[in-house]
Amino acid sequence: MADAAVNPKAYPLADAKLTVSILDLVQQATNYKQIKKGANEATKTLNRDKNVPYVFVPSKVALGRACGVSRPVIAASITSNDASQLGPQIQSMREQIEQLLI
Repeated sequence: MADAAVNPKAYPLADAKLTVSILDLVQQATNYKQIKKGANEATKTLNRDKNVPYVFVPSKVALGRACGVSRPVIAASITSNDASQLGPQIQSMREQIEQLLI
């Protein structure tokens, strides 16, 4: 699943197990319409004041497929919704990603 040339500046980079979990959550968020994909949309949801955790995945193609599009996706952001069924999964993933930054 990993691309041959992963940028060495990509830190923190998700390992294989975390990548599968992330792509699964992205796919579920796509089904619930809780995803922003592409650099322009994803950047608008991020704010330095909100301290949003982030992680790099090795494959833009796999991220695109998880987002439900046929093209590679360079950035994706999962939006939170209080009434969403994905809340516990998003919180769990957030904690795992924050552990990578430590």
